[in-house]
Amino acid sequence: MAEGLDRVVAAQLTESQVLTNHMHVAMRKSFLQALLLGGLSLCSVPARAQAPKHTFALGSEHFLLDGQPFQMISGELHYPRIPREVWRARLKMAKAMGLNTIGTYVFWNAHEPQPGKYDFSGNHDVAAFVKMAQEEGLWVVLRPSPYVCAEWEFGGYPYWLQTVPGLKVRSQEPQFVAAYRRYIQAVGKQLAPLQVNHGGPVLLVQVENEYGSYGNDKAYLALNKKLFEEAGFDGLLYTCDPVKDVADGHLPALLPAVNGTDKPSQIRQLVRANHSGKGPYYVAEWYPAWFDWWGTPHHTVPAEKYTPGLDSVLQAGMSINMYMFHGGTTRGFMNGANYKGGTSNYEPQISSYDYDAPLDEAGNATPKFHAFRQVIAKYRPAGQPLPPVPTARPAAALPALQLGRAASLLSQLPAPVASPTPLTFEALKQDYGFVLYRATVPGGSTQTLKITDLRDYAVVLVNGQRVGTLDRRLRQDSLQVALPAGSVQLDILVENMGRINFGKYLLENTKGITQSVRLGRQEVKNWRMYRLPFSQAPALTKPATQRPAATAAPVLRSTTFSVAQPADTYLDMRAWGKGCAWVNGHNLGRYWAIGPQQTLYVPAEWLKKGKNEVTVLELLKPDQATLTTLDHPILNELRP
Repeated sequence: MAEGLDRVVAAQLTESQVLTNHMHVAMRKSFLQALLLGGLSLCSVPARAQAPKHTFALGSEHFLLDGQPFQMISGELHYPRIPREVWRARLKMAKAMGLNTIGTYVFWNAHEPQPGKYDFSGNHDVAAFVKMAQEEGLWVVLRPSPYVCAEWEFGGYPYWLQTVPGLKVRSQEPQFVAAYRRYIQAVGKQLAPLQVNHGGPVLLVQVENEYGSYGNDKAYLALNKKLFEEAGFDGLLYTCDPVKDVADGHLPALLPAVNGTDKPSQIRQLVRANHSGKGPYYVAEWYPAWFDWWGTPHHTVPAEKYTPGLDSVLQAGMSINMYMFHGGTTRGFMNGANYKGGTSNYEPQISSYDYDAPLDEAGNATPKFHAFRQVIAKYRPAGQPLPPVPTARPAAALPALQLGRAASLLSQLPAPVASPTPLTFEALKQDYGFVLYRATVPGGSTQTLKITDLRDYAVVLVNGQRVGTLDRRLRQDSLQVALPAGSVQLDILVENMGRINFGKYLLENTKGITQSVRLGRQEVKNWRMYRLPFSQAPALTKPATQRPAATAAPVLRSTTFSVAQPADTYLDMRAWGKGCAWVNGHNLGRYWAIGPQQTLYVPAEWLKKGKNEVTVLELLKPDQATLTTLDHPILNELRP
C-alpha cells in the first residue's frame, strides 16, 4: 500500500468505447475458454496427481493463458490474517463474488522470525494456502517481495535485521543482500514449483513492492529480479507502483502494474509509456476502502462510489486486484505504523484489518460484496453463472465473565538484563511486546522525567505505583514525578506499538528507550531490563501480593469459561483501558479505549466446546474484572 494515495471514485464509462463490439464478444469467449482450461482442469485433478502445466504470457493488449486472452479479476487476502481453519471458506467467498484470481503477499518476518529459523507451518504454510486456491479453481498472483508494507510490522522485514550494524534494507548493502538471498531461496523452495508453468496456479510474481515510492535505484531493482530468478521464479515477473511513481519503480522488460487508479485511459498511458508502447494492463492495487489507526475515525466508503470505476476497468478488458477483498485481523503484535517525520504524528495501526472490504473481518459478505458481485456478473462468460453466496457465519454473545485470577505484572517478571544505559528491544534480541526498564534513583524531590526518543508508549511507576503515561503519538516524552524520600524504584514499562511500514523511516525503527532517561539534569544510569515479548499467552505463575488497583500497576487477569456451541464472538473492551487479550493461547491483538476499534474478534474455530480460557493484560485499569462479549464488532467508536 502506498501512503497518502487519493481515493478513486470517479467512473469513466466512455472508456468502454476503446473495445469494439467484436472484440468485446471475443474477450468473453476467450474468458470462458481460459476458465474452462484453468478451473476445470485444476479442479478435476486428483490431489496427489501432477496438475497440467499451462502457459501464461504477455500479449500486446491482454494476458494470454494458453494463448487465449485472459482477464484477471482478483482480490487480495493474506493467509496470516485469516485462521487456517477458514482459508477455504474465504476462497469460496472469493469465487462467489466472481473473482477468478487471488493475490497475497509473503511475509518475511512471519517466515524467518529469527535468523535462519524458518516457519512455513500452521498459519504460515503459504504453499498450502496457494494449493488450496488451486483446489478451489482460483489462480494466484504472488507477492513475495521481502518488503510488503501491508500495514504490517516493519513492512514485513524481520526485526533482527536491525541488530546487524550497517545493514540497510531496500538497498544493495551486502549484509542485507545476503539475508535477502537466503530468505528468497527458502521461499522459492516452497512456492516456485507452484508457478503456472510448473502445473501450479501462480500466474504472476511481483518483484519488490511499490519501490518507486521509496527510491529509483534501477540496479537494486535488477538485483531483486536476479535473486528471484535464482530462487526458481522463472515465470512472469512484474513490478507495481502508484500512478505518480511508476517510472521510478519500474524495471525495463518487466510488466509495470499500476496502483490506485481505475481510469482506463490513465492506466493505458502509464503502462505503454514504460513498456515499449504495449500492454497488457493490470491494476495491481485497487482500493475499495482504507485501513485505520488508533485515535482516528474508522474508514468507510459506500460501495456506489466504487462500482463505476470497477465497471470501467472491466469493460475495458483490463485486469484488476482489489486491495483488500478481505482484510481479516492483524493479530498479536504484527500491526505496522506510519510516520512521515518532522511535526507529523506517529500513527500505529489497529489490530482489526476489516478495511471496510467486501468481506468483513469475520469473512461475511457486506453490501459492498453484493454491489461488486453485480458488476462482475456482467462480465461472466455465457452459461457461467456465479456460485451462490454462502450464508453468514453464526455469531453469539456469551454470558459476562469475571476475570477473578489476577496478578500485578510486576510480580511476573523474568530474570533481568543489566546495562549502564537502557537497551533497545533489538539490543535485547527481543522482537515485539514490552520491556520493563528499572533503575534505582535518589528520592526526596519532584523532578521532570524525560525520555529521549521513546518508542512507543510508556507506563511510568514509582515504587510500584503508576504516576503517569507517555505516548509517542502525542509527542509526549516527559512528565513531573514526585519522588518520596530515600532510594526510589523507577519503572518504565515500554510497549512497541508497531514498527513503521512505509517510507524512509523504515531505517529508523528500533524500539524501546532508544537513547536516554533524565531526571532533572541528571541522566539515569544502571538499568535492569525485563523482557516481556509475550510470544506465548502469559501464565499467572505467581500470586498477586495485593489488590491490583491499590498500585494502579499493569495487571494480568484470567478466567475459564464454558461454551456449549462455538460461534464467532467479540470481546467488548469498552470498559477496559489499554492492553491485549488471549483466548485459548491465541493472541487476538491490541485494544485501546481511544478507539476506533473497541472489540476483539474471536473466531469460532478458536473456541472449544466446553472449557476455554481468556487472559487479559490491562495497562491502565487494573481493577476492571468484568469482560462482556457481543455478537458484532464495534470498529467506529472514538473516545478521546
